[in-house]
Amino acid sequence: MPISEREHGRFSYEGLDRVIHEKARLSVLTSLVAHPKGLPFPDLKRLCNLTDGNLSRHLAVLQEADLVSLEKAQSQKRPQTVCRLTPAGRSRFLDYLAVLEQVVRDTAKAAERAPDFSTKTA
Repeated sequence: MPISEREHGRFSYEGLDRVIHEKARLSVLTSLVAHPKGLPFPDLKRLCNLTDGNLSRHLAVLQEADLVSLEKAQSQKRPQTVCRLTPAGRSRFLDYLAVLEQVVRDTAKAAERAPDFSTKTA
């Protein structure tokens, strides 16, 4: 059955942002959206189950994309980095989630209609 012009590109999901669509960065952004006042680096590291180096690298990518901000502060006479979503980062992340929700809806709908060929018959 040919694909109609209206269906062209239907499943391309252009809104799946490559910067966000990576497991560690998805974890970081999800943690930060759940903590709008921001999180200290050690807390974010524990929530995402990342090493210092991994988290630092992913935060650098997210900061370069203007998704997060990093603020250096003093806490009990020790330097502390607080990580926050930027307003643009929050908006972009919510847009990404809307596209991801569409992927789930499309897949569920297709799975309901499609026959199951995954089981072998002898």
